[in-house]
Amino acid sequence: MTATVEEPKATRRGGRGARRQLRTTWETRMLPALTRNLPLVEPMDRDQIIKIDAASMDILEDVGVVFRDPEAISDWKRAGADIRDGDRVHLDRGLVRELISSIPADITLHARNPENTVELGGPKSIFVPMTGAPYLRDLEDRRRGPTLDDLAMFHKLAQMCPAIHSSAHHIVEPMDKVVAHRHFHITYSSMKYSDKTFMGMTTSPRNAEDVLDMCAILFGADYMETHPVAVGNCNGNSPLVWDEVMLGAMRAFNRRNQPVLCSPFVLGGANTPASTAPAVAQLNAEALSALAYTQVVRKGCPAIYGHYLSIVSMQSGAPMAGTPEISLMNFMIGQMARFYGVPWRTSNTLGGAKTLDAQAGYESASTLMAVMLSGANYIWHSAGWNEAGMHCSVAKFIVDAEQCAMAYRMTEGIRWDDFDEALAAVRDIGPGGHYLGHPHTQANFQRAFFMPTLFDNNYYEQWVADGSRDTTERALATAKSMLAAYEEPKLDPAMDEALLDYIARREREIPAVDALNNEH
Repeated sequence: MTATVEEPKATRRGGRGARRQLRTTWETRMLPALTRNLPLVEPMDRDQIIKIDAASMDILEDVGVVFRDPEAISDWKRAGADIRDGDRVHLDRGLVRELISSIPADITLHARNPENTVELGGPKSIFVPMTGAPYLRDLEDRRRGPTLDDLAMFHKLAQMCPAIHSSAHHIVEPMDKVVAHRHFHITYSSMKYSDKTFMGMTTSPRNAEDVLDMCAILFGADYMETHPVAVGNCNGNSPLVWDEVMLGAMRAFNRRNQPVLCSPFVLGGANTPASTAPAVAQLNAEALSALAYTQVVRKGCPAIYGHYLSIVSMQSGAPMAGTPEISLMNFMIGQMARFYGVPWRTSNTLGGAKTLDAQAGYESASTLMAVMLSGANYIWHSAGWNEAGMHCSVAKFIVDAEQCAMAYRMTEGIRWDDFDEALAAVRDIGPGGHYLGHPHTQANFQRAFFMPTLFDNNYYEQWVADGSRDTTERALATAKSMLAAYEEPKLDPAMDEALLDYIARREREIPAVDALNNEH
């Protein structure tokens, strides 16, 4: 977000004048999808790319990938794959190349507000918040279990952050809703409190179908046949296993022509070799097997080369963020995705710290910089992730969102449109002068340099006079101001009623047991 006037002092909520002042405080219009104009970091030469590709194809042909799902095995048999030991699929490299060749290189994700529709693929990238946190650090920086109201709060913040392009789905798990019904309320919250694109739950095949039925209410079933509107995520079980739940959810999305992130869940050194290049070769094989399967289900449906990258501490076994090897793997995976001509996803601003401290900042900054230079298209977990994903921090969400805006500006590249005007100012000012009052400065100061609002660059005395607030305090104050200024992008009343009726009917049909249900 960008502050357009000074942050307001405490005001009585509800007053018309106060609300008007707050609404003018924040520039919340969403930035278009980022078009990257910086050179990418590509550490592998052509021979090394071919080496990774060949190793991955050898794994697919000789070792095979287990598809623990009878329907997937039947699909693979019809496609001509070699099935051994009941569920181990051995894939000929020629078959894999033929299948993935039909995956679109670019995807347009359509939002209910057409102004927030975004493109990804090639040089186009989008930022998506974190998801899946079982805890949050709230507006008072207390760590606790989340509720549906907390999820709505994060969806509102996602709506208001210009560099965030999606409301995702369960940014935090609403623990006040039973698991069997949770996916309905998560999806409805994504749709109600934001008019940006969003993600669809893939916690079971039936849950995925419910989410897509709700999407059909919002967008129209026929529209979805030709327009991607929601992104699903399906995690593989590394090493080399895809399970029935994920495959069923994947098929649900594929059959309705909606994109899925085909994401091996990598814990480097635990479920991959303890070496960077071989780990990428295994991950690449896993991702390719799922990408190919999407095209067995429906040729031409959009799909995204995905992964979740973490390195396991060889001392404690705990996942780590922000390490050099994660950055190197992102660079390599970007090269492999471009080699195959498919869009790809990575994770962003990851932190393992328990608060928004120096560790969280360093880890997140290290990951963010590598991600921006890797050429990722779907940049997930871009706001809020800390404690290895165990909590979403309101303060970190706000800081991360501003960091994404800064990275967006950097990656746009150098602006040359005012070059001649600015050089003319040099002649006007001459030796010993200053540029603060020059017409070029007056016309360009807002766009010339990104000015973060959450970091304090004042003199020490001014910082003390302002309350000696640290970054967490400033971020939480900003979040409160943003939420006070939030205006809901209203759903069409008839559509809203149809969504609520669908949820009520399905809740009557599904026992309210607090357990995963309807996997099939």
